[in-house]
Amino acid sequence: MSNYIRIAHVNDVPENGRFFFDLPEETVILFNIGGQYYCIADLCTHDEGPLEDGALYDYEVECPRHGARFDVRTGKATCFPATEPVPAYPVKVKDDYIYIQLPQR
Repeated sequence: MSNYIRIAHVNDVPENGRFFFDLPEETVILFNIGGQYYCIADLCTHDEGPLEDGALYDYEVECPRHGARFDVRTGKATCFPATEPVPAYPVKVKDDYIYIQLPQR
């Protein structure tokens, strides 16, 4: 699992819950939606505010500050005022641990 880091155990993220993890350059949010895990940066690209307390609508998290929405599966901005995606991280589960892939630097 090249370039993957372990960030949580599956028990750390209840179904329809979220888990926060600090990377050296940003914080990420790991979502468990229906037993599938998705990971995006905790950063609204509209105003750089956190998404951590945003409501979740299906696969979209809403920025609590201005209502921008992002698809947690891809990071794509789905609602104005955001137009740029947030970083999304590929997720793998192995032996009950959750790993995310870091971008190549």
